[in-house]
Amino acid sequence: MPKHGPLTEVGEALRKVRDAEAKLRETVETAREAGHTWQEIGDLLGTSRQAAFQRFGRPVDPATGESMAELKLPDAVQRAEELVAELVGCNWPEVRRTFDDRMSQAVGEDELRLAWSQVAGSVGRYERMGAGYARSTDEYTVVHMPLAFEAGERTVLVTYRENGQVAGLWIKPSEQ
Repeated sequence: MPKHGPLTEVGEALRKVRDAEAKLRETVETAREAGHTWQEIGDLLGTSRQAAFQRFGRPVDPATGESMAELKLPDAVQRAEELVAELVGCNWPEVRRTFDDRMSQAVGEDELRLAWSQVAGSVGRYERMGAGYARSTDEYTVVHMPLAFEAGERTVLVTYRENGQVAGLWIKPSEQ
């Protein structure tokens, strides 16, 4: 592979995006520590206060008292990005590759194809993936991955077990 070229540029751009996301998270935490509200932060980000909290907040599981921001599966967001990329590319076998037994039995390639067709029928052509976030409870980590389409938004929810297997996959109207 050449030392410089399009793939090198993609890698560099991804590094910059991740650095910017880390800086944004840091500045949001600083703003909260300084007493700014989720409403103020959401307004600045062009989103609701709830969406800002869901993305940057540090919620606590009311049943266990444990942090929901400490992920049981630390690379869950990256895994979900890869899964959603396969979904967008209509690569059904690859989407199903990490399904747990229950998901494998319940959701076949035909169900994935039908679900994705219904999304396209209601909001049009896929345009881009937004910045996802994850929360953990008990043995699960749930990733919220926002997607933009030509006529609307959707959120893909991917539920992972601690071993990395997919225990749930939903495409729902946007959270914003």
